[in-house]
Amino acid sequence: MHPPEQSPVNPMPPIVWVLFLAVAVPELVFSMGEAGLVGGPEAIGWRLAAAREYGFVGPVFDQMLSLWIFPWEHVLRFVSYPFIHQGFTGTLFGAVLLLALGKLVGEVMGQLAVAVVFVFSGIVGALAFGLLTDQTLLIGAFPPVYGLIGCYTFVMWHRLERMGEGPARAFGLIGLLMVIQIGFSMFSGSLEWVADLAGFLCGLGLSLVVVPGGLARLRRLVQRR
Repeated sequence: MHPPEQSPVNPMPPIVWVLFLAVAVPELVFSMGEAGLVGGPEAIGWRLAAAREYGFVGPVFDQMLSLWIFPWEHVLRFVSYPFIHQGFTGTLFGAVLLLALGKLVGEVMGQLAVAVVFVFSGIVGALAFGLLTDQTLLIGAFPPVYGLIGCYTFVMWHRLERMGEGPARAFGLIGLLMVIQIGFSMFSGSLEWVADLAGFLCGLGLSLVVVPGGLARLRRLVQRR
């Protein structure tokens, strides 16, 4: 008997495909509408309507804080905004990063870790954007994707540490991306990098908990104190 053949490429964790489709399908619908393939003339406005309905809106958040009232339809924006993008190019870049980083994090930390980091990094990114900037609209998957970059940084940090190398190299990817983001913001006036950086820090911090054995180590640390 011959042993079953194994694929040289590890399969993508299912949660990553779910998140990828949640990012890609709306963009496919919006792009087809803008191209006149579906929906008729009104389809051109689908993207803008979705951004207004499901994007994170700074003034709405400010009003929620001032009144200390949190309607469900506006709280939902904290988790819905990553699935709407400004255009095809941004969606493509975010989706590729999601697949690559989601695969790595899923294989090392598990599928639940991918979901937890994606959701909470998106929420923290929106909070930072709402609290630290006066800009109006935040959409796109980059804050939660930057959370996955935080997990990737955590994994690389520990690998380099085991190899006896300096951990600073682990921060090379986020450093490069932040330089590009901040440089771009100087010309565009966008402060979305604030949400991205907050998402990264959230993902890096959550890695201490979602890594296998992380909760047990955290519990032991708390008990010692």
